[in-house]
Amino acid sequence: MKKMILICLALMLGAGQQMIAAGNDKTVENLRAAFKGESTASAKYTAYALQAKSEGLLQIATMFEATSRSEKIHAANHRTVLETLGQKVDPVTPEFKVKTTRENLDDAIKGETYEMTTMYPGFIATSTSEDVASASKSFRWAMDTEKKHQVMYQNALNALDAKKTDSFPKVYWVCPKCGNTYNTAMPEASCAFCMTKSEKFVKFGK
Repeated sequence: MKKMILICLALMLGAGQQMIAAGNDKTVENLRAAFKGESTASAKYTAYALQAKSEGLLQIATMFEATSRSEKIHAANHRTVLETLGQKVDPVTPEFKVKTTRENLDDAIKGETYEMTTMYPGFIATSTSEDVASASKSFRWAMDTEKKHQVMYQNALNALDAKKTDSFPKVYWVCPKCGNTYNTAMPEASCAFCMTKSEKFVKFGK
């Protein structure tokens, strides 16, 4: 009798897990897409940083190093949410092309613009409707950071076109929890997105 009860409980739990999974299928799909996108962006921006260095654009290289770390944090956050939803996450093989720094900046601007205006708003709407709060938070942290990255890339492109890259910011800070990125000599006391104390921020440049 005890064994039968345990079997029934196991079946009930299994059915419950299937119902939960069925209720967030689209959010899981979006998390996978976001994880792949952020993993690719992180690898791409590392390569863009190396290209900028080869062109003597050290400030822009530092910016790409910082944003690469930020995207890596976003990918890790998306992966964590997937795992808490019982999903297996396979490694990503990034595919991209490295061109001139000007072309790379243009590519980065287009990518961030798409994410902040189309991709993440759509993902957040879906995760909200499917009541997956952890996914909504991870998507929102990424989206709000991409808005800042887009401005940084546009400013870098403007400085490059005006041949004023020497005046471009030299120091960046990245929040290790949400990826929020600051391009200032000294950031605020705590992250505006997740309230992590600034002493935990990762510094790039000097």
